[in-house]
Amino acid sequence: MTTSLLAFSPQAQPAGPAGGNMLGALVPFILVFVIFYLLIIMPQRKRQKKHQTMVQALKPGDRIITTGGIFGTVMGVEKDRIELKIAANVKVDITKSAVAVILESQQGQTD
Repeated sequence: MTTSLLAFSPQAQPAGPAGGNMLGALVPFILVFVIFYLLIIMPQRKRQKKHQTMVQALKPGDRIITTGGIFGTVMGVEKDRIELKIAANVKVDITKSAVAVILESQQGQTD
């Protein structure tokens, strides 16, 4: 009967450092985050910064295309929006974030 009790008794296992297993489990997550940052977040920040400087440089007379595909001439620039002339006697206000491309600067010409 003593042999069957010994078979079910817990055996002594050497106590290892618990931090080693935790660090080994975090390495793949850290690598995935680094790759995610390099491939997605960093290029997106560059594009966002480039767009922001482009929009900051807008001035009356610039010809632009909006994200909706509307061609127009900037007539006025305010803090959060742009007055855009899209046809004769047709002016609309758009947000600065709606500017997709600056075509050319036509300072001094009017449509």
